[in-house]
Amino acid sequence: QVQLVESGGGSVQSGGSLRLSCAASGDSINTYALGWFRQTPEKEREGVAAIDTDGTTIYADSVKGRFALSQNNGNNIIYLEMNRLKPDDTALYYCAAGPAGVVAGLQRIVVDSFFFWGHGTQVTVSS
Repeated sequence: QVQLVESGGGSVQSGGSLRLSCAASGDSINTYALGWFRQTPEKEREGVAAIDTDGTTIYADSVKGRFALSQNNGNNIIYLEMNRLKPDDTALYYCAAGPAGVVAGLQRIVVDSFFFWGHGTQVTVSS
């Protein structure tokens, strides 16, 4: 079992920045790929950024150049630095874990590959 706890959400004006954190715990946590996802009532859950156990990191096209995923040395905390935020970035942001290999070699993040989920943290960007 893996437990994931997100923090760092909030409200910000367009063009602003936020940093999300996800603390992961559980057996062999460093053998899991970790990722950030977001969802609104109008849209399906989508992958934002994810990192595999070999360090491979991929991003959704909509956030490339604005968001950056990083990981601590213990590989049990991931961060999402979000810059130049837009109203379209408003969503509930989730952290999730999946088996190693679900990120490396792919061009996009597959939501169904991740099966441990946090409860989410709200990000609201006003215009």
